[in-house]
Amino acid sequence: MFSQLQTVATDPILGLMAEYKADLNPNKVDLGVGVYKDEQGHTAVLKCVKEAEALRLKQEDSKTYIGMAGDLTFNSHIEKLAFGQAHQVLLANRVTTAHTPGGTGALRVAAEFIKRANPSATIWVTTPTWANHISLFQAAGLKVKEYAYYDYETKGLQSEQMFADLNNIPAGDVVLVHACCHNPSGMDLNFEQWQRFTAIARERGFTPLVDMAYQGFGTGLDEDAAGLRYLADNVPELLLCSSCSKNFGLYRERIGAVSIVTENSKVAEIARVNLLSVVRSIYSMPPAHGAIIVSHILDSKELTALWHQELAEMRNRINDYRQLIIDKLAAEGVTDDFSFITRQHGMFSFLGINRAQIDRLKAEFSIYMVGSSRVSIAGLNHSNIDYFAKSVATVLKS
Repeated sequence: MFSQLQTVATDPILGLMAEYKADLNPNKVDLGVGVYKDEQGHTAVLKCVKEAEALRLKQEDSKTYIGMAGDLTFNSHIEKLAFGQAHQVLLANRVTTAHTPGGTGALRVAAEFIKRANPSATIWVTTPTWANHISLFQAAGLKVKEYAYYDYETKGLQSEQMFADLNNIPAGDVVLVHACCHNPSGMDLNFEQWQRFTAIARERGFTPLVDMAYQGFGTGLDEDAAGLRYLADNVPELLLCSSCSKNFGLYRERIGAVSIVTENSKVAEIARVNLLSVVRSIYSMPPAHGAIIVSHILDSKELTALWHQELAEMRNRINDYRQLIIDKLAAEGVTDDFSFITRQHGMFSFLGINRAQIDRLKAEFSIYMVGSSRVSIAGLNHSNIDYFAKSVATVLKS
């Protein structure tokens, strides 16, 4: 049986990581992996997480299962974090949530839930989108199509083409939209565009699926959720997939959540039963550790305040480096316009350089980025930013 298997292509980011690790150049720079790094190039454990883990270790008295929905306190916290403390969908009991093994797990559960609700549904994703979106949805048996999003020429949104595409999506289909910090482009919808998106969703009758993997990494916790909250105010149903990997730094704990917003509380209860049935058929019960850490943090005013502070430090560092890239390239005599970098949000940006230049940066300077020119801003620090700028300048001037 196994001899019939065919080789599967390696994920390009995972392949890039392996090349970087094998590179002996002491000046090598990793701009490929989508993980936050501090000034020392280290992904440290947040102080608020350390304190919450100490509290968990002290209080935990059992290792029994926590149920298919996961930690209910976490679920309540994550709903309020996403929708706001007193959003109408929460007050009307229109939301049901299950905590999942990471944001990726949330997306797969959402895909299986969609397949159960409407087996013929097509899910529409942005062009481009996070590469794993497509394989996740296809693995669940869903058809996947794309709608216009990023304009590689203007380094902005193809807004009019995007809305034209959305106006042709039929009722019953699902449209994935990034809440903030679009991966891989960093270009987000502004509030007016969220309003237009919402109006089209209502008119056409498609169901939005909001992927919120970076809440707090763009402009702020509430600001990054503004589009989601407006959407929830104005459509009868939607799906939300969220993650605590970036904003809590809990990458390896794999903690996320899927939330289903329905037209009323009666449908929400039916959705809950089906959601838990989907969970049961995939992994049965989620891991507890990451969810309880988040719960401990959000249960405590002191730890919440510390988290807000640490999250702001991460966000501000990334935003500072966006401007620093522009300044450093200009100082190296680069005349190309890179101002678009400061109009983007989150960890990622397309530099807009070509494949030959990307390959040369890797081969000659050991600077690693994805073939699309997507870079993780958090991979830069004061010890490598000058080397990065000089290397890019050399390639651009050749």
